[in-house]
Order: sequence, then C-alpha cells, then structure tokens
Amino acid sequence: MITAKARAVDGPDQSFRAAEIKRRDLDTHDILIEIKYAGICHSDIHTAHGEWGEVNYPLVPGHEIAGIVADVGSEVTKYKVGDRVGVGCMVDSCGECVNCRKGEEQYCLQGNIPTYAGVDKYGEPTQGGYSTHIVVTEGFVVRIPDNIDLDAAAPLLCAGITTYSPLRRWEAAPGKKVAVVGMGGLGHMAVQIAHAMGAEVTVLSQSLKKKDDGLQLGADSYYATSDPETFKKLAGTFDLIINTVSASLNMDAYFSLLTLDGTLVNVGAPGEPLSLNVMSLIGHRRSFAGSMIGGIRETQEMLDFCAEHNIAPKIEVISADQIDEAYKRVLASDVKYRFVIDTSTM
Repeated sequence: MITAKARAVDGPDQSFRAAEIKRRDLDTHDILIEIKYAGICHSDIHTAHGEWGEVNYPLVPGHEIAGIVADVGSEVTKYKVGDRVGVGCMVDSCGECVNCRKGEEQYCLQGNIPTYAGVDKYGEPTQGGYSTHIVVTEGFVVRIPDNIDLDAAAPLLCAGITTYSPLRRWEAAPGKKVAVVGMGGLGHMAVQIAHAMGAEVTVLSQSLKKKDDGLQLGADSYYATSDPETFKKLAGTFDLIINTVSASLNMDAYFSLLTLDGTLVNVGAPGEPLSLNVMSLIGHRRSFAGSMIGGIRETQEMLDFCAEHNIAPKIEVISADQIDEAYKRVLASDVKYRFVIDTSTM
C-alpha cells in the first residue's frame, strides 16, 4: 500500500485535520499520480457537511485534481512517468452498460464510482484530491495540455467540464443567445466557454458587482436579477440558459426568458426540490433539463478546447491549512473564482 498525506474531515461540523491515507498498490492498468493541485468545489462542501446524504467519515474530498504521473502499472499504454494529467469527478464505472459504451461514463447505469465518498471495485472507500497521491485506472485519467498551468487546470476537471458539456450538447454557437445564471466558480467558466464557442453571452447575477469581470471574460451583457425590470426587458430572449446556482430560484421567471424552443439547463445542484408551473414550459415549447459533468472523452475534448482558446479559471491558490477558511469564504461568495490547494503544503 502507498501512504499519502491528506486533509480529512471527521463529521459535518468538524474542521479539517492532517491525516495519512492508504492508496492501493498499482494494478496492471493503474496510474499513481503525484497530486500538485486540487480545486475546492461547492460539491466538496455539500458532501463534507453531510448535505447530500449519509457520508462515511473520515472523508478526504477533492475531485479537481492536477498532477504528474509518478508510476504506472505493467499494462498501462496511455501514459508514462512524468506526464501531466488530471482526474475529475469519477474514477471508474462498469464500462459495459450502454451509456459507458457511448463514452458517457458519468451516466453509468450501475453508477459511476466517484472520486471521493464512494466505494471502489475493491470494496474500499474512495478518497479524493486533498492529498499528495492518488491511484486511478488509466481510463479515467486525462492529459493536461502543456499550455495550461497545473494550478489553473485543476478546476477545469469539474467546473470546466460541468459547463462545457451542456454548452456543447445544446449547441452554443454563432447566432445563439446564451444566458449564464450566476457568476461564480461554474458561471465564470461558462461565460468563457460560451464566448469561445461563438455565442452571444449574457450574465444574469443577483447584483452588478461582478459586471466588469463578466465583461472581461467574454460576456456581451450583464444584468442584475434583483431588478424586476431585467425579466421584463429580457423576456423571450435566450435560446439557452445555463443555471449554475445551487439555490432555489423562481424557475418560472427564468423560463420566461427563453425563446420558442429554448432550453434551461440546471448544472447547479440545490439541496432542496425546485418547483415550477408546467405552463411556463408548455406555452412556448420550452424545455427544462439537467446535466452532470461529462464523460472522459468529452473531458479531454474540453481540456484541448480550453488550451486552444486560452481559457482558464480565475483562481486563488491556498495552503492546506486554509481549507476551513476557504469553505467559509465560498459560502459567503467571497472568492474570485475558485480556490485551489497547493498539495505540497499537506
């Protein structure tokens, strides 16, 4: 077994502590990754706080992982020692169901194996990227292009693919009007990606305090949703709305912003059910959809797209001792726009 330094939490109301965890010995198709950086995702906070169901503590979160290949199994063909690689929100799947065969492993019918808070095929709990090393089968590792810095690459493995996938699936492109709800970790990536795809991009945020950032990242316009005039002015405007907010919203108000055949896609995951009036959809043949990360093939496509278009998240690099403070700041929306842990400080 391989010993890794980590930061773990022992309960929903506990602080993070230094820990040592065991990583399995390499199987034939496994890769040992020396983690250099790990992003902090809002999902980490939901899970660490026990808000998404029962958690098997102690827990090591982290599914935005960037690092260097340190060792490979005897039958690994895709990577070699020294390669720059990443790991996202899942580390395995059944590989046999119709969705896996389509390259949509995130929708594995048997349930994909999450990078943390799951159970792997060996029956062991999975522990994430707030650590110095991780062992992952090569099929769930992606290559980080040379022109993306490793610290900036980490958030792409969740925030990047979570927004890229629906923008590609619902065809953000020249001639399309796309709105992004929320200007946070996910939203600021959606703006950049939609802009690079050629769409006309509007940010819908509670206030205008991040307007300059939104316009700088590629938004064509920026509106405050706290202003009732926004919903009157923009009624029937958008072909696609990407909702990145993990909170309960007045969904009918946002549906009113869609054009005929427009779609609102939820990528934010609020902890409580949403309500809607189905007439808001029926009236203009509108659609309400959900989307969750992307498959491995699409994640690699996203990384290559970001490299080609010089897209990167805006990050604040922190030490492992600052994780608890970072969680509080995320909940207070006090980050522009993603915390990334320097794992050398573990």
